[in-house]
Parts: sequence; C-alpha cells; structure tokens
Amino acid sequence: MQKLTNKEEEIMQILWKLKKAFVKEVMAEITEDQPHYNTLSTIVRNLEEKGYVAHNAYGNTHQYYPIVPIEDYRKRFMSTAIDTYFNSSYKNMVSFFAKEEKISAAELREILAMIEAPKQEN
Repeated sequence: MQKLTNKEEEIMQILWKLKKAFVKEVMAEITEDQPHYNTLSTIVRNLEEKGYVAHNAYGNTHQYYPIVPIEDYRKRFMSTAIDTYFNSSYKNMVSFFAKEEKISAAELREILAMIEAPKQEN
C-alpha cells in the first residue's frame, strides 16, 4: 500500500464516506482549499493508479469508488505512526495522549476492561 499525500487522504476520506462518487460530487464535499476540477480529477486518477480506487465508466465520465477499506488503511496508518512517533510502543502512545489530556482516566478504564474481557471469557 503506497503512502498517500495529505490531499489524497482527504479525498479518500470523502470517497469512504460517499461510497461512490463522481469528481463533481467529491468537489462539493471539499470545504477548504478547494482545488480546481482538473486538479481534483488528477488526484483521483492518481489514487486509482496507486490501487486505492476504481471506477465505473458512464460515457466520458467516471464514478469512483474505494477498493481499499478504511479499516485496512487505518491499521497501516496507525502502525506507521506508532512505529515512527512512539518507538513502536503502544504504551508510549497512550501515555502521550494521557499527558496531553486527550484521554481521560475513565476512558483508560474502559480500554482496560476491553483488553481484559477476552481473558475473562476463557
């Protein structure tokens, strides 16, 4: 799976949300820094070349749809981020969010319960 640029990720988020869309429909979802139609069309075609989207042709227009599930991309992205920014340590990642006050003690207890739940079922 090739790395995506920030703009490509933004377009993929839109395609995952819409499930399938023409370029003009993707354009309508972009609220900030809207690219020119031709630029957006090029970005979508690049996503297709990278294997993230495919299309159905309707005459001269194409309706694009994601072929990489968001879950697969999320796993790859998170693994890369944890390896790169947290020395491959989930503990370091969680402690970072705790120190930044992005996660509460109650949320950490919920996560701990989720981790321990499968152990209790055995």
